[in-house]
Amino acid sequence: MSTYLPTIKQLQYLVALYEHGHFGRAAEASYVSQSTLSAGIRELETLLGVTLVERSRRVVRFTALGEQVVDKAHRLLREAEDLSDLVQAAGKPLSGTLRMSVIPTIAPFMLPRILPRLKKERPDLKLFLREETSADAVESLHHGRVDCVLLALPFPTGEVDMAHISDDRLFVAFPKDDPRDPPASIPPSMIDEGRLLLLEDGHCLRDHALAACNRPELRASATMIGTSLHTLVQMVNNDLGLTMLPEMALDAGILNGTDIVARPLKAEKPSREIALIWRKNSPRSDDFKLLAEELKAG
Repeated sequence: MSTYLPTIKQLQYLVALYEHGHFGRAAEASYVSQSTLSAGIRELETLLGVTLVERSRRVVRFTALGEQVVDKAHRLLREAEDLSDLVQAAGKPLSGTLRMSVIPTIAPFMLPRILPRLKKERPDLKLFLREETSADAVESLHHGRVDCVLLALPFPTGEVDMAHISDDRLFVAFPKDDPRDPPASIPPSMIDEGRLLLLEDGHCLRDHALAACNRPELRASATMIGTSLHTLVQMVNNDLGLTMLPEMALDAGILNGTDIVARPLKAEKPSREIALIWRKNSPRSDDFKLLAEELKAG
């Protein structure tokens, strides 16, 4: 058995470098100086007696063995996280540090309503938030960078446990005085594919909206341009097209001060599912279920 073993910190530095591909960005994400991170990785290489990273002025390239070590490091760090979670779970329910990723089409509409109550009712909970797209958030979950993710389904999440929070209905938003404005709801057949504005790649709401409409030609014709729902609202308010918005955004007042009308989408599945997910068999499963109940109450 080896006398000297890699430290958790060294493995964290190595994984950060692999994920960011740049010493400066990896150091920033690890909250250390670049020299500290670089020295930690060199110490790891010296300890193992191998080269894990090929360095040049412009490129950071991992060796084949280095990539294998990173893969193993991911698993070891997840186990270390589970060990910490096991200890925390033995304490007061829903207390201590909890890291949660939230997707951008939920965070600005749901969190302002929920966080003040959580802070008041759960004073021992230290909730650290990351806003990430669904794909990045799920990756962060499986790599141990966060403990749970608040996102919208359907979306491929891998092996996780989850709790349903709510169903979030989709609405069609368009400029006021549109001659095709129906009194109640809008079927997908009424949506002009040449004027439909949706979020750019990486935002699952785009796929949810297109799936709800079940019109293949919309996928080809829709303009994927918005970086946020607020951007799309401003474009619609300037009569550049129409878009689809989730009910939680409307409830949060995203259309306040605009000349935009929103009508429910009339479709077979006109909503997305809001859910909290976490790693399967996590020692803190009871905490996440409690958190889900808190989110439902919000």
